[in-house]
Amino acid sequence: MDEASRALTERLRTEADGSPTYDRLVATDDLDELAAVLTEPGQPLWAREVAAFRLGVAGDRRAFEALVLLLNHRDPQRCASAAYALARLADPRTARAAAALATNELRVAYALHPVRLLVELRAPEAVPALITTLQRRLRPHDPYRRVALACVEGLGALGDPRARPVLSEALAHPALAEAAVHALARIPGRR
Repeated sequence: MDEASRALTERLRTEADGSPTYDRLVATDDLDELAAVLTEPGQPLWAREVAAFRLGVAGDRRAFEALVLLLNHRDPQRCASAAYALARLADPRTARAAAALATNELRVAYALHPVRLLVELRAPEAVPALITTLQRRLRPHDPYRRVALACVEGLGALGDPRARPVLSEALAHPALAEAAVHALARIPGRR
């Protein structure tokens, strides 16, 4: 069991509060049993999260919708677990969904993990989505500096020249300036 799986199971063990269903879901190797949890009415959120995470890590695309919903959850730990599983799911819809979540201004408070997932996926949608999200974060008094910083760092990691203008704008923002310098240095062909 890797660190992400261990963290998820420990966190959700507390939520499950001794439910025998928890132990069954953590122990089973039956992917159909896990998938059934995602469609059965009345299942608690912790059970759906365990099932979606385990299916996602196993590469079972039946977890996709549930994981995208968790990626957009208000609880950062649920978002982080969903992003981890989505990165391993290898579903071609993942990058598009992450880009939609990262650029949704109504849900920008929850955009940190979609931004990080886009960087990890290195999909064609990543650079345009990060540029759009960062441009919106460069407004005066924007409260989402962590999202902006993730965009700056991600654009540096991706090293795409299309990011140069928005990263240059980020230099004027004290909270982003140092990261923007490093990001710009990683883009090939810098003038």
